[in-house]
Amino acid sequence: MSTSRSAHPRRPAPAGPDSPVRPGWAEIAVGLLALVAATAVLLLFGPLGMDLDPVPYGLVVAAWSGVAGLAGFGAAVLVRIRSLGAFSVRRTTWRWMGIGVLGGVAALVVKGVLTSGLTALTGLGSDPQGMYYDAAGGGALPMVLTLLFLAVLTPIGEEFLFRGVVANALLRYGPVTGVLSSSVVFALFHGVNIVLPAALVVGAVAAEAMRRSGSIWPAVAVHAVNNAALPLLVLLTGYGGPA
Repeated sequence: MSTSRSAHPRRPAPAGPDSPVRPGWAEIAVGLLALVAATAVLLLFGPLGMDLDPVPYGLVVAAWSGVAGLAGFGAAVLVRIRSLGAFSVRRTTWRWMGIGVLGGVAALVVKGVLTSGLTALTGLGSDPQGMYYDAAGGGALPMVLTLLFLAVLTPIGEEFLFRGVVANALLRYGPVTGVLSSSVVFALFHGVNIVLPAALVVGAVAAEAMRRSGSIWPAVAVHAVNNAALPLLVLLTGYGGPA
């Protein structure tokens, strides 16, 4: 990571619809299909098909979200573009990382208000990510592992795929289309549930951070701040894990 004071690290050159400078529809299709395939492996052969206790179950699912994202990204890279810079995987400045953290805090507040409002209006209170609370509440080691999986591995895997591949490809149609449509794709992959609006907010902030900085890492910071909130909430509230 650079300590340069430049606010705008080197960005990819402008790309037309057929230019290999940035990823395109082929990379989107292959990357998302690989993500689906990796998820299918989890469903068929992973903890969902095993009789695991809540803590190891939550840990495996938390780790797999990052692994599946990296699998999708790796598959997209192999399509035709070998330069990671085309996917915004390039150095950034500490200034932009700080902006990413602040953007993550802002997204955390907005999604919290939004989720609370939707819960009050619709009565939807079931959290599909409850297994992460179980994992984080299983003791000191599970807490640390949950934090690493959710706040480091998952943000890297998902940002590399959804922002590095999907958002970069769709940005050729303009910033509004690129940011919003890639965020919708990201949110839909979290399922049609109470988490969807929150994922939409985080995705939009992360995509805009990547677009403006020219680097994937501020987007990873946005995502990491939001994912870190879950295990830290368990730590602060003293949640003791499953009964």
